[in-house]
Amino acid sequence: MDWLSEHAWAAWLGIAAVLGMAELVSLDLVLIMLAVGALAGMATAAVGAAFAIQVIVAGITAVGMLAIVRPSLVARLHQGPELRLGAAKLVGQRAVVTEQITGLAVGQIKIGGEIWTAAPYDEHDIIEPGATVEVFEIRGATAYVHPVPELGE
Repeated sequence: MDWLSEHAWAAWLGIAAVLGMAELVSLDLVLIMLAVGALAGMATAAVGAAFAIQVIVAGITAVGMLAIVRPSLVARLHQGPELRLGAAKLVGQRAVVTEQITGLAVGQIKIGGEIWTAAPYDEHDIIEPGATVEVFEIRGATAYVHPVPELGE
């Protein structure tokens, strides 16, 4: 028992390691917070504090980590990039005009290997075949496009 009281920091380190490895299996971010508490207990043991103080510091640290740090980590991990599906994923992409597009007559563009009906975003534009356009909006089955300026124009 003397060895344990003199090397309590090693016991706390062992507890932290076991909790850290168990976190790799659970992935709930609970056990890692408890492991951080064990590391705080290890730090207090390393400076020679009494066992009761070590337990109190470890407990307060673990509860603090669970209450303050874990919610923000979980929220950050659960949010991801915006997922755009269907026609919405075409907005912002570039396409090639295959049939003249004017404000009075819709034309066609080729985007993502598909042919789409297209109209100019600015109804005064006339866009010739072969021009590169950017899709600004999708309304129904029509892509509203704007010509992409080319160098030298």
